[in-house]
Amino acid sequence: MKKARINPQITTYVDRLLQGKTLLPESPENLIEVVGVLASYGIVLDAYSKNLIFIADQQFLVLFPIFKYFNGEINPSKILRYFWHDRINYEYAEYCMRTMLWHGGGGLDTYLDSDVFLTRCRAAIAAKVRGNLLMRSLNRLFPDFLPEQVRQLAYYSALGQFWRIMSDMFNDLADKYDQGKIQSIGQVVEHIKAGLVADAATPITYAVNIDGQRYELIPDSAGLTFLPDTAIPYVETIFFRGTPFFGTVSYNAQAQQISPDQSRFDYGALYADPIPIGGAGIPPTMLMQDMRHYVPDYLHQLYQQTPRGEADIRVQLCQSFQKSMFCVTNAALNGLLPFPKETDNPEEQTANRKFLSEWVERLMDSRLDVVQIV
Repeated sequence: MKKARINPQITTYVDRLLQGKTLLPESPENLIEVVGVLASYGIVLDAYSKNLIFIADQQFLVLFPIFKYFNGEINPSKILRYFWHDRINYEYAEYCMRTMLWHGGGGLDTYLDSDVFLTRCRAAIAAKVRGNLLMRSLNRLFPDFLPEQVRQLAYYSALGQFWRIMSDMFNDLADKYDQGKIQSIGQVVEHIKAGLVADAATPITYAVNIDGQRYELIPDSAGLTFLPDTAIPYVETIFFRGTPFFGTVSYNAQAQQISPDQSRFDYGALYADPIPIGGAGIPPTMLMQDMRHYVPDYLHQLYQQTPRGEADIRVQLCQSFQKSMFCVTNAALNGLLPFPKETDNPEEQTANRKFLSEWVERLMDSRLDVVQIV
C-alpha cells in the first residue's frame, strides 16, 4: 500500500514554526500593520466586552431589550447618535457570540448542555418570572424557550470576559510598541503567547442578581477557564469556521454551495477575501468601520502611501486584521504545543510535528499564502 503523500508546503510551515519563526513574514510594513490594527482592535474590543457583559448582567431575560446597546446610559444625545449611526457597532459582537453558540465546542458548550446548568438555570428563571404573569405563562407553554435564552446570555458573558483579556493584551502590545519594546513580528507573537499562557487558567464565571439574590449560573465549581473553554472555541469558530456571508454564496440547499457539516466550514477570518468588505451582508464591515476611528497615526501614514490612499481603508484594515489574526493563531499554536519546541526527545518531537501538521493542513486553503507576499 502506498503511503499518502505529504504536502511539501505543510512541511515547510511546520519546520518554520518548530524553528521559532512566524507564519507571517518579518517586514517593517507587516509590523506596522499588525501592531496598528491590534491597537485599534484593542480599543474596540474594550467596548464590545463591556456591552456584552452589560447585556448578560443587566438585560437578563428582558425579551425586548430595546436599549441593550446603551450600557445603561440613556439620554437624547446618545439616542440621536445611535440613529445617526455615530456609534460602536455592537451588532458585530453579537454576530460573533451567536456564531460561537451555533458551532459550540469546548467545556463551555458541554457545561451549558448539562443537567447541573439546567437546574441552576431554572432556579434563576423561576425568580425572574415570579411576578410576571406573561413570562410565567410563556415559560409554562414553552419550557425550553427561556433556558435557551439563558444559554445565549451565558455566551454573551463568556465572550465578553474573553475579549476583556484580549483587549488588555492588545492595548499592552501597542504601549510596548510605542516604547520601542516591540520591534519584530516574532516579538508580537511571543507577547500574545505569553498573554494567553498567563491567563490560561483565569476562571470563566457568570452570575446574575434578581431581587437582591445572587444566582450563579456558571460557578467556579464548573471549572471553566479562559484558554480551553473560550479562547480555543473562539479560534475554531471565528478564525476557522465562521459563517458564509449573505450575497457571497447561495443558501439554497439544492445549490450545495454550503457544506451540511459544520466542522468543514472554512468561512472564518483566516479564509475570508477582504475585497467584499464594505458590501451589504458582510458582518466584518461593522468591525472595520469601528476600528477606522482608532487607527494610530503610523498606520494611517502607511495606508496613505498606497495607490488609493485611504479611499479603501476598510479593505486595507481587513487585510491588516487578517495578518494580525495569523499572528494570534501562531501564538496559540506555540502555546498549545504538547512539548517544548527545543525538545531533543524523538517521541516528543514527533508529537509536536503531528500536532502542528494537523493545524497547518487546515490552513492550506486559507489566505496564508497571500500574506507571504511582502
